[in-house]
Amino acid sequence: MLYNKLVRDKIPETIQKNGRIAVTHTASDSEFEEKLGEKLVEESKEFLQHSSEEELADVLEVLHTICDFKKISLGQLEETRKRKAAERGGFGKRIILEETK
Repeated sequence: MLYNKLVRDKIPETIQKNGRIAVTHTASDSEFEEKLGEKLVEESKEFLQHSSEEELADVLEVLHTICDFKKISLGQLEETRKRKAAERGGFGKRIILEETK
């Protein structure tokens, strides 16, 4: 079966323990960045379908990996989030913009 997608580090080992062969390669920086984006979309869709803590944790894992790759500290990311929330607000009021006139 063909996948061509980013997987967690221990997945090839798990595949081999189940008696199958995992054909893998190490992504270049550009491929890794592309596959991280795809993985973020994949995990976000899974969260939207199942809305579970497990799926949300997968989204967070991808975000942590993106931060590591982009050399953005979680503290820096949180400061950016807080700044944007102070400037533009958060989503706590559940406001739905229907249209502008």
